Amino acid sequence: MKILVLNCGSSSIKYQLIDMHNNAQVMAKGVLERIGLEMGEFTHKYNGEKHYEQIPIANHTEGIKIVLSALTDKKIGVIDHLNEIGAVGHRVAHGGELFKESCLLDDEAIAKIKSLEPLAPLHTPGNLAGIYAMREVLPSVPQTAVFDTAFHTTLPAKSYLYAIPYEYYQKYGIRRYGFHGTSHGFVAQKAAEMIGRKCEDLKIISCHLGSGASIAAIDHGKSVDTTMGMTALEGLVMGSRCGDIDAGVVLSLLEKGMTTDDLTKVLYKQSGLLGISGDRQDMRDIYAGKQAGDERCTIAFDMFAQRVKRYIGGYMAEMGGCDLLLFTGGIGENAWFMRHAILDGLQCLGIDVDMALSDATMGEDRIISTPSSKIATVVVTTDEERVIATDTYRLVNQ
Repeated sequence: MKILVLNCGSSSIKYQLIDMHNNAQVMAKGVLERIGLEMGEFTHKYNGEKHYEQIPIANHTEGIKIVLSALTDKKIGVIDHLNEIGAVGHRVAHGGELFKESCLLDDEAIAKIKSLEPLAPLHTPGNLAGIYAMREVLPSVPQTAVFDTAFHTTLPAKSYLYAIPYEYYQKYGIRRYGFHGTSHGFVAQKAAEMIGRKCEDLKIISCHLGSGASIAAIDHGKSVDTTMGMTALEGLVMGSRCGDIDAGVVLSLLEKGMTTDDLTKVLYKQSGLLGISGDRQDMRDIYAGKQAGDERCTIAFDMFAQRVKRYIGGYMAEMGGCDLLLFTGGIGENAWFMRHAILDGLQCLGIDVDMALSDATMGEDRIISTPSSKIATVVVTTDEERVIATDTYRLVNQ
């Protein structure tokens, strides 16, 4: 069965076509960006080749049509007919308390996702647009939703509640939900296998570090705490998101005349590494600035490393120890210099890493701890699309 995996944002569509009967081989993948603007961008990768063009993309329905046309195109396509697509799996950002696992999409499920839109106003509309578009273009093909929050539904109340009046949780669902769950669940299992253990027997700290970043405390296979909260703003310093911040700062800025729209833009798009450095949010650029002696890049770099260290130590204390520490995501897998900064000084916690080996590891699965380390430490590549495809395959064949 060939499964189309879609990750639809407010103005973008990322996709992969995966052949589940051929060891989950990625047949093609790509991204459409700047949907709804005067001119969009379309990048399509297939058979080791790359196709790029600038093209108007009016809306998500038109974007989906472009994807399907590319997949069946005689020159850049990888399938002959659309009926070869057996199912579509959607990455959906927020499942709230309504979805504890992936599900088939019917009218009831879509209505429930729609009801959760206030919890993820920047993500859910794009997710729904992709679902509606696919229903219009391929109405007979089954669709599924795989939720970024589902893995974290095991959080205990002491971890997910905010210390504000309880009625706000009861009335409005204001609580911590956590994200990157698809990735955290996948890499925890994979990393455990790398060291010859079962995830269900371990206390794991999973560091998903990228432009969006989060850490999860996974106790015997269950998420018990995570850095992101009701939204993807909480927790670590990120590319352009603020991470942990005193709520009083928000109140102060409101008092100074900023609107909620202003603050949304600032906290999501103008903060984090970008806000501190002034003009950079890619960790490679931040590191280059640090190496060149740029003071603000140095502060941004050091802040990122410090916050990761803080949560690693905190989660070890919370779980009463740790058996396995893992790094994944674009920064976690590739930015050896950031791993080095994070790991340096953690020897006091029983983490002993072969730094030379770690510094030589980029984009590959590798154990980087020494044999004598009390805590196994690994770099592990994530594959959220594969998880979505696997869940979709299971759901449509059960």
